[in-house]
Amino acid sequence: MNRLGDATSPYLLQHADNPVDWWPWGEEAFAEAGKRGVPVLLSVGYSSCHWCHVMAHESFEDEATAAYLNEHFVAIKVDREERPDVDAVYMEAVQAATGQGGWPMTVFLTPGGEPFYFGTYFPPVARQGMPGFRDVLQGVVAAWRDRREEVGEVARRIVGELTERAGAYGVSAAPGESETAAALLGLTREYDPAYGGFGGAPKFPPSMALEFLLRHHARAGAEGALQMARDTCEAMARGGLYDQLAGGFARYSTDRTWTVPHFEKMLYDNALLTRVYAHLWRATGSDLARRVALETADFLVAELATTEGGFASALDADSDDGTGRHAEGAYYVWTPDLLTAELGPADGEFAAAYFGVTEEGTFEHGTSVLRLPQGGAVADAERVASVRERLLAARGRRPRPGRDDKVVAAWNGLAIAALAETGAYFDRPDLVQAAVDAADLLIRVHLDPRGRLLRTSRDGVPGGNAGVLEDYGDVAEGFLALASVTGDGVWLDFAGLLLDAVLRHFTAPDGTLYDTADDAERLIRRPQDPTDNAAPSGWTAAAGALLSYAAHTGSDKHRAAAERALGVVGALAPRAPRFIGWGLAVAEAALDGPREVAVVGPTADPRTAELHRTALLGAAPGAVVAVGEEGSTEFPLLRDRPARGGRPAAYVCRHFVCDAPTSDPRTLRSQLRPA
Repeated sequence: MNRLGDATSPYLLQHADNPVDWWPWGEEAFAEAGKRGVPVLLSVGYSSCHWCHVMAHESFEDEATAAYLNEHFVAIKVDREERPDVDAVYMEAVQAATGQGGWPMTVFLTPGGEPFYFGTYFPPVARQGMPGFRDVLQGVVAAWRDRREEVGEVARRIVGELTERAGAYGVSAAPGESETAAALLGLTREYDPAYGGFGGAPKFPPSMALEFLLRHHARAGAEGALQMARDTCEAMARGGLYDQLAGGFARYSTDRTWTVPHFEKMLYDNALLTRVYAHLWRATGSDLARRVALETADFLVAELATTEGGFASALDADSDDGTGRHAEGAYYVWTPDLLTAELGPADGEFAAAYFGVTEEGTFEHGTSVLRLPQGGAVADAERVASVRERLLAARGRRPRPGRDDKVVAAWNGLAIAALAETGAYFDRPDLVQAAVDAADLLIRVHLDPRGRLLRTSRDGVPGGNAGVLEDYGDVAEGFLALASVTGDGVWLDFAGLLLDAVLRHFTAPDGTLYDTADDAERLIRRPQDPTDNAAPSGWTAAAGALLSYAAHTGSDKHRAAAERALGVVGALAPRAPRFIGWGLAVAEAALDGPREVAVVGPTADPRTAELHRTALLGAAPGAVVAVGEEGSTEFPLLRDRPARGGRPAAYVCRHFVCDAPTSDPRTLRSQLRPA
């Protein structure tokens, strides 16, 4: 066993028995490289990454390759989900040098941490235009031995270029009507009218862009925005991207039509999409949106919940195909013969037609993912439910995909927000309780005595990695959603604690934000990226939470910080709306107010509950809700706002200036419509 045996990361533990003498990231590894006078091989990946597994099997488990590595390099293995700061800094260098990125990320460094040669996946021998890994290693060794000065100059130039990019995001005005309209136009140009989504293959679920479209429709009444969101959500839910038996979305579709997925399931995707489908139902009443929101929420609880109360990071794409061979998607795919074997001839034929399973297959080796093709078989709900139940039981007997069971603070924050809102919308107190349990875990395990977040834990043991900006922003977002749903002001207090840390440790004097704290480990540069990718960037997540907290409390300081942070959205939205989707969603909330709703009345009174539910179901973008007894001091919104003639009352406000209170849910509903 190498030095990874004591890691808390499942990804690092997967490599603990490699013959490669792996080091974890740290000063000791770089000191060893300096002492030996050898370069560093930095390998970055994550446990559910398919090509990370492939490269591990092909190269890192090979004795001869490992022996060469150990002789000529100090090898460092990093879990990108534990150390997104390390990943971000070196991925920027990879993308700048090669024009592309991905995982596994393979970077060669000087003992001072300066990068000089880059790549992603390397096969063991050259093929399809890719150099073989052994050839790469030998080439780097030769360059290090024979052209050390040239290598050092290249490394210094790369670091200089990366440093020049730091702070490149200047402050401009927060986006207004013209910027959000330009973003909508940009998304419309990139929209795929045939299959939904944006761009071509591969297609990733555009959860944050969809949230922007729903909020823009709610504020401005743009029917085109709603149509794009509705059609994309339906296409994804009917395709192979969505698990038609147990709910939950795969990471992305390899094709334009959402048919053939890359099968790993990530917590962040499913948390974000649960919320999107719940908000789509809120806007349209769609039965499909309701079903998918609830099924995906149930998937989170059934498949990703940990015994400590949090949510695991991911399920692998690969699993045993029943022959001892690991194959991508083996757990999820079917053939007509397999359906018949499980269901009998009649129901097997029905299931093949209903779920689009063909003899040719939609995936490798003639297998098919289950989907719901447009114009497919129509049947009664009881038969469909019976077939689903039997197929789910049959699939449960297959070898299951591996699970990365570390808890990432940011992604748990996203899950808390999604489960709290979905539980409130659909009268599912169990989902709200799951959100509370996850929030409790974050407080108990991830919040240190200084009020600072730790990024990861596993089995209730902290991983020791400092939280980054997205952890603070997403966890605060989750706590604020939980405060609105439960009426428990402690979650507002905890959100304020985290956001004060954002202002003190992550915010520059000009209002720009950094991904790491001012007292975090120094890397070759301090990472800073406002663009949304698979999940909200730390920058836009913090902007959204700051805005919501200001709406809850009336804090001018937090409101001003949110508006300064939104300046970058105004700059990026017209040029790259797909990559600033959450920023645009936050901008819509700012343009709408956001509206603040105070519901005052006895918590046991069903009239209070009805007003509270009506407020939560209001589609006003980013609206915050406070509920409590008259005279309560838990929420600033409730202060000096009495009940109305002895009846529960709701106040709709902007910047703490309120409309006349109402006790009528219909009137409240109308007050929350577009202005």
